Amino acid sequence: MHRRSLSAIVLAAVLGPALLAASLAQAQTSPQTWDHEVSELRHRWEQITTEMPEDRRESALESLADESSALAEAYPRQSPVLVWRGIVLASHARAAGGLSALGSAKQAREVLERAVELDPEGHHGSTWVTLGALYDRAPGWPVAFGDAETAERMFQRALSIRPEGIDVHFYYAAFLEDEGRSDEAREHARRAIEGTARATRPLSDEALRDDARALLARL
Repeated sequence: MHRRSLSAIVLAAVLGPALLAASLAQAQTSPQTWDHEVSELRHRWEQITTEMPEDRRESALESLADESSALAEAYPRQSPVLVWRGIVLASHARAAGGLSALGSAKQAREVLERAVELDPEGHHGSTWVTLGALYDRAPGWPVAFGDAETAERMFQRALSIRPEGIDVHFYYAAFLEDEGRSDEAREHARRAIEGTARATRPLSDEALRDDARALLARL
């Protein structure tokens, strides 16, 4: 008898059918089955958003969004997969701009809200930052879902999770600038400049640090 079949029989005898099914389901969704794909997605997103000329980013992000859709369909219960689909969609919305961005923005919000249902920490706060930026930039009702109060709640949630994050402070500073709260915006721009870059996202964090310097100089 095949060793795998024998192992399944032994597990069934020891654990019972219900626990065996749970054990196999967990094995099928272990990080090894999707973590590499998420890492590749993240790496290509960083290259597109930090190294590619701006006039080529929209089409590149649209292709990446299609790939992230297939990944999310394959692993609908894995929060990191959903988070990165949301980040890619949000980036595509930003690159597209205008009313043509609304479809991607709405999809991004939907998938990120599903992600935080699975992981309230929002992948170390990244989900909350992206949601905050989406609520900040999207038009308000009846065109879309933009809302300043909701955006600020999202940014505050991200700050409570990762208070040293460059991205957290930069996007919050940009929001505060738009709201006319210049003193607070300067404070968070400074904290973005002094923040800690993530080992998994060094290029994008350093790009945001530069953006924070430009923001502070403008303020």
